[in-house]
Amino acid sequence: MKQFCMYISIFLIIVISACNVEDNSNNSSTKSESVFPKGEKIDSPNFAGTVWLQMMGANDSTLHVRYGNVTFEPKARTNWHSHPGGQVLFITIGKGYYQAFGQPARLLNKGDVVEIPRNVVHWHGAAANSEFAHIAISLNSDEGGAVWIRPVTDEEYDQATN
Repeated sequence: MKQFCMYISIFLIIVISACNVEDNSNNSSTKSESVFPKGEKIDSPNFAGTVWLQMMGANDSTLHVRYGNVTFEPKARTNWHSHPGGQVLFITIGKGYYQAFGQPARLLNKGDVVEIPRNVVHWHGAAANSEFAHIAISLNSDEGGAVWIRPVTDEEYDQATN
């Protein structure tokens, strides 16, 4: 129950932050309506395809969480990675997938929540025919950031999502 209350508190902080953020719609457009800004296009080897990121909240948070809105074009995805402190995803737009290493992929839709335990190797991203966005919350960020492992191959993606 305590953990559930923490997630709800974090989500409320995110929603309140979104209400206070300037509209960045001139930077890029989104096919779906969202209360959260799409952010800037990511140029990183840790993602495949086109992805945007809008970090939210203070960098020096005493809450020990980092959170942001991540938007993926169809088929875009993260690399395999893990989080020392765990992660929570709140799905806000479209269809996508989450897959823990060695497990079947889970189809995600707007309104779904994914709780990812500490150090679980996983990836997440858009379905082949849908834009996808989520609020990603990295928990216990004082224990370290994401540990990036390797790309999700096209073969792995196709096998997981078909």
